[in-house]
Amino acid sequence: MSSAVSHSAPSHEGAHSPWQRAIGLGVVLAAIVGVIVLAFSWPGVTSDPRDLPIAVVGPEAQVTALEAALDERAEGLFEVTVVDDRDAAVAAIESREAYGAIVLSDSPEVLTASAASPVVAQQLSAIAGALQAQLQAAVAAQVPEGVTPPTVTVTVTDVVPLADTDPRGSGLASAAFPLVLGGMLGGILISVALVGALRRLVALAVYAVVGGLVISGILQGWFGVLQGDYLLNAAVVTTALLAIGAPIVGFAALIGRPGVALGPVLFLLIANPISSAAAPVEFLLAPWGAVGQWFPPGAGATLIRETSYFPAADTTFPWLVLAGWAVAGILLALVGHFRATGGATEEAIEEAEAHEGASA
Repeated sequence: MSSAVSHSAPSHEGAHSPWQRAIGLGVVLAAIVGVIVLAFSWPGVTSDPRDLPIAVVGPEAQVTALEAALDERAEGLFEVTVVDDRDAAVAAIESREAYGAIVLSDSPEVLTASAASPVVAQQLSAIAGALQAQLQAAVAAQVPEGVTPPTVTVTVTDVVPLADTDPRGSGLASAAFPLVLGGMLGGILISVALVGALRRLVALAVYAVVGGLVISGILQGWFGVLQGDYLLNAAVVTTALLAIGAPIVGFAALIGRPGVALGPVLFLLIANPISSAAAPVEFLLAPWGAVGQWFPPGAGATLIRETSYFPAADTTFPWLVLAGWAVAGILLALVGHFRATGGATEEAIEEAEAHEGASA
């Protein structure tokens, strides 16, 4: 006797997600992508460089004529500061008070600093040609007819050039991104993998120190992107990693797992596009360039450029910004530690208990 066994296919009625949810999810994801595209492309699209500080050396009449010529060429592009001599102009460039200088003397010269900004250095080099033609015409006008005027040559000197290992500065500009990405990954993974705010802070400190040594070793010793003192550059990278990772750990300790998502939103979508890592602060629509320097990506990018190429620059502000964010993140983590048992959130405690039960 055989009996027929009937296999009925499982019914999927009612198991599908509602159409409204599918459509809504698509709209939300498209909106998120739109925000990401806007955040990363807006600074470049709205870029309008203005008030780039440069130094000028020369007699008052010549300086006035030069300012008028610069405004005629590109109104509002340069902000001119008159200095006493060439040495003062060089000092202004090396301390990052000016992107370049124009010396109006018997031996006219245009001073640039490609390490500060290759784009501005190119603009100043282009001005050298126009300046030479203008000075040559002025000299010719003073020479009697039939007499060959002396040739005027405007030399271009790169006072702070980029390293031969990074001649276009692309490596230095992109060096800021590992700081942002490394800080976020460290903060996020430590917050997810460890239970307890104090343990997370210790792990973050170890990660930042070792990461600072490793990242600086790669960028400086291997790629030759960074210059200057290796340990100082490693200290900058370490502080930048702390300044980005500590707030994420603090958010997680204070409000739980949702706090981890605040880091990418704050540092990647908001702060990174206005960090001025690839272009001068003056290239961004005011006041966003200045605002970006108050966040770790902007302060870190500025500081690593200055420790690499501009040891005479005043680095107090970016150091304070990075230290301030690091301390703020540590304080948030400590507040979360004392608000929740053992420094962990309820969600983290439940996860720890589940792991213990599984291992038992």
